[in-house]
Amino acid sequence: MTKQTTWSQRFESALHPAIARFNASINFDIELIEYDLTGSIAHAKMLAHVGIISPEEGEQLVVGLEQIRSEYRQGKFTPGIDAEDVHFAVERRLTEIVGDVGKKLHTARSRNDQVGTDTRLYLRDQISQIRTHLRECQLVLLNLAQDNVETLIPGYTHLQRAQPLSLAHHLLAYFEMLERDWVRLGQIQERVNISPLGCGALAGTTFPIDRHYSANLLDFASVYSNSLDGVSDRDFAIEFLSAASLIMVHLSRLSEEIILWASQEFSFVTLKDSCATGSSIMPQKKNPDVPELVRGKTGRVFGHLQALLVLMKGLPLAYNKDLQEDKEALFDSVRTVKGCLEAITILLREGLEFRTQRLAQAVNEDFSNATDVADYLAAKGVPFREAYNLVGKIVRTCLMAGKLLKDLTLQDWQELHPAIEEDIYQAITPTQVVAARNSYGGTGFEQVRQALENARAKIIAE
Repeated sequence: MTKQTTWSQRFESALHPAIARFNASINFDIELIEYDLTGSIAHAKMLAHVGIISPEEGEQLVVGLEQIRSEYRQGKFTPGIDAEDVHFAVERRLTEIVGDVGKKLHTARSRNDQVGTDTRLYLRDQISQIRTHLRECQLVLLNLAQDNVETLIPGYTHLQRAQPLSLAHHLLAYFEMLERDWVRLGQIQERVNISPLGCGALAGTTFPIDRHYSANLLDFASVYSNSLDGVSDRDFAIEFLSAASLIMVHLSRLSEEIILWASQEFSFVTLKDSCATGSSIMPQKKNPDVPELVRGKTGRVFGHLQALLVLMKGLPLAYNKDLQEDKEALFDSVRTVKGCLEAITILLREGLEFRTQRLAQAVNEDFSNATDVADYLAAKGVPFREAYNLVGKIVRTCLMAGKLLKDLTLQDWQELHPAIEEDIYQAITPTQVVAARNSYGGTGFEQVRQALENARAKIIAE
């Protein structure tokens, strides 16, 4: 049997060793140690501020907690399974350092509100870091777009050639997705930034604490107004995992396109050696491992969101041990999102090169300018639906003859409709097709340049 050190004298014997291992969380919640120390320092200062402990005792506790922080950073404090969790590990080490005054730290506090505080401090910090990663990725997309305003790329619907686009316009679509992610995380961070410290186990405390004082020390914007809600709320964690899932959706969609673009069938991009791998058996291969891994890791973040939703759906108030399971989901999702953002940013910045000649060829070898013929006729007074049907007819004729629209003679065009003139050839060039789409938010070069200015202004105004 293991020696029991955590519980009161209510228990006559220790946990079975296997149950102790099953019950412990120290192997993963040690990640909260810096936040636990910060929260405990604020709690100690509050206890001294309201007179529950003396100023001298408060100072002793703070000094002892900072010593533990130093020991941890130096690799000298490595609690094992016998500590059960990070909170007890810190308290036990604190008592070794400062003596019996260390036992006063837990006055007017439960591990329920303590872990809730630690988790919020952790997530608030991690959200800030993820938002920084998002901005870095957005900046790379902006720079890439800036260099490719007049580079054309086929646009697709249903994965069929649709209309040509400015490559910058295509890249800026992902900038906008990440901008929503950045804003969304900021909104969630506001709801993370509420202090449960002082809610106790579930009902508050009999001690004359000042919850707003400790919240202010920890830079929380407010405190929970209901102690039951404070210790049992994990909405903020679910919201974060939902936002993390959307980030991964966006990164996965971009990854899928890069994978397609790098294939021999598309050949729109070349992967550089710094961001690609080879095959163990096929010497000619260059594999897009980075986007494939991002696409693959998306599922694990989705899984964590689903797991936490299922975890919470049936829990009665207030705290239940089930909530221990939220940590690994959060920790792994944070690591996954940060790692994927970093990898995609490097890939975009230095790991791929657009094959501009191949892209120019691609936009000249299809019927993606067919809509522009219909628009051309509509501008000359032909009802659009009639023009649409006429163009469909000429496309069918071209397909049967093995021609493209640009190969038709003026006589061919005028047999289609007498309103067509020599300027049809200019109207259907890919560059003109793109430039003409100058409606707000469109792919026209003027609109794209304005969109680039607007995007940079968003980052500068941050």
